[in-house]
Amino acid sequence: MARKVVRIEGEVAESLGGLAVRATRLRGGRSQGVLSVELAAGPTRVVVLPDRGLGIRTMWSGATELGWRSPVRGPVHPRFVPLGEPSGLGWLDGFDELMARCGLVSNGAPDFGAHGRLVHGLHGRIANLPAHDVAVVLDDTAGTVTLSGAVDETRFLCHALRMRTTLTISAHAPRVAWSDTVENLSDRPTTIQMLYHVNLGPPLLGAGAEVVVPLAELAPRDAAAVPDVATWNRYAAPQPGRGEQVHFMRLVPDTNGRATALLVAPDGTQAASLSWRTAELPCFTLWKNQGGLADGYVTGLEPATNYPNPRSFEETQGRVVPLAPRAGVAFDLVLEHHAGAAVAAERARIEACAAAALRIDAGPRSDWSTD
Repeated sequence: MARKVVRIEGEVAESLGGLAVRATRLRGGRSQGVLSVELAAGPTRVVVLPDRGLGIRTMWSGATELGWRSPVRGPVHPRFVPLGEPSGLGWLDGFDELMARCGLVSNGAPDFGAHGRLVHGLHGRIANLPAHDVAVVLDDTAGTVTLSGAVDETRFLCHALRMRTTLTISAHAPRVAWSDTVENLSDRPTTIQMLYHVNLGPPLLGAGAEVVVPLAELAPRDAAAVPDVATWNRYAAPQPGRGEQVHFMRLVPDTNGRATALLVAPDGTQAASLSWRTAELPCFTLWKNQGGLADGYVTGLEPATNYPNPRSFEETQGRVVPLAPRAGVAFDLVLEHHAGAAVAAERARIEACAAAALRIDAGPRSDWSTD
């Protein structure tokens, strides 16, 4: 039994018992130069991308891969992602991860100021900023692999934010847990936003798949989502040309202050759950993109500090997080794969938390949406 610390400064491969870390520089196309770090603990493997804000590219639970098939061939090096593109949609050029963070200054739809000038692009900058001080600890006693690192989002005279991350997998359970602490390094107060874009496609997603959440309130984001309100928790087969549909929600936490969203596969034999603390992430967005397989058939489970509207709108609703100088806020999340009887047990646990009286709006809410 031992403990090994590995600094990730380039390509490296280390192991300890059934634990391992392998860092490689990808080559070819828009992935040229991207640092990919694969962590392994027993049957669980995770690929983390330090150059893309420490996002999670994919996860394996045994032979089951969690993630999706984006039409974007990635991982894409941030230098090929035009965040300042006038449309505000340049972020989409690099979008293919299982988990991408959105923030830290803004995390929602593009925000335009006077004369149509882009102020904040889609989903912010954190997913396209490189990490520093990346290290991995292999702990054979605990059976864990833990990666840590930091990402800075700073601009002179504007903001100075740092996200410190600790991510852990265990040989004893098919899950990945991570904790992000966002700090204000400035002498001035500031405000932030954070959203976790957790994206799942087949084999968990398919005709008959279902999402289970402890629902209290729900409203469609816009007119496009209105026809889906009656079927918000169920999924259809891929339909080429079908547009995305998005629902905004408020969920009920359990006795530990955590809410959980569960995506159950069509045959009910496996599922994936995402849990988080609602005190820090009170808003939940369900993104359903049920177009053709080649166009990215995927659903997004998205806990956040706010709803992903333009930041200027969210500011009017008080959905930004204030940070005093040198202050910070922590976000803790767990993504877990379930199989067999564990699926029904997790479903029952979540459903027991749902509100007795639900509020489901037939159209967008003026305090939740700009539509």
